[in-house]
Amino acid sequence: MKIFIIGASGLVGSNCLYYFNKNNWNCVGTHFSYQAANTVYFDTLNLHNHDNYDIEAFQPDVIVHCGALTHVDYCEHHEAESYEKTVHSTKNIIELSKKINAKLVFISTDYIFDGENGPYDEDAKPNALSLYGKHKLEAEQLVLTANSSNLVLRITNVYGDEERGKNFISRILDQILNQQKLSLKLPIDQYATPINAADIARCLFLLLQDKKCGVYNIASTDYMNRVQLALTILKYFPTAEYDLIPLTTPEINAPAPRPLQGGLKNKKFMTEYPDFCFSTVDDYVRNRTN
Repeated sequence: MKIFIIGASGLVGSNCLYYFNKNNWNCVGTHFSYQAANTVYFDTLNLHNHDNYDIEAFQPDVIVHCGALTHVDYCEHHEAESYEKTVHSTKNIIELSKKINAKLVFISTDYIFDGENGPYDEDAKPNALSLYGKHKLEAEQLVLTANSSNLVLRITNVYGDEERGKNFISRILDQILNQQKLSLKLPIDQYATPINAADIARCLFLLLQDKKCGVYNIASTDYMNRVQLALTILKYFPTAEYDLIPLTTPEINAPAPRPLQGGLKNKKFMTEYPDFCFSTVDDYVRNRTN
């Protein structure tokens, strides 16, 4: 299978690129602002950019769209940029996928929900609170409407191995391993389902292999708030120095509202793939420390 991965220098995209190549799929991964060692340039906002990789010559069977502006608070204060990089870019990729007759996969989020009754299944009614969530919701709806064969994966609190180590768990681990004192002010009332990007890649491989379409929630068995998440990591490092201050969301007073009882249910995926085994935060930290 030939796969074109947009945003392959990021956490989800890079793990997909690695896993798909490992399983002998013909993959091309792209970057926009950050070039990784094995990515090519592609601008989703300007499909006529002369520097763009020639996707039409590659003729992929599937486009996996992992690129987006994911800084939730930044999006709240930069509405036009958030819309451009999440919704407008997706519109462009939809038209491109139609032109080359490729299936489109869009990576979405639990931020499309309000956090009143999470964790959520695929049929739950969306009600995004933040601009980031609203734009992701609009983009996923456009993808689903464009072609019945398209696929949406909803994920949240993604962690794992990546070139830049930007995700929450990797940043904490890097600081601990470099013997730096941690200063953590974390929300105690925001719950979610952390998921390893490597597991997302494994799930998507199966879904594409079996020509699945529609919406799938991808979530592991962990369900915790950020304080619990940090403590799960810290328990493996009894000598680590840290200050951990639990705060409520109103006390943090971030620019963008967050879903409190968020997270996702993976019953649909597990019903179809009952033998699939998700990893946990504990698994990841143990592997990093061995």
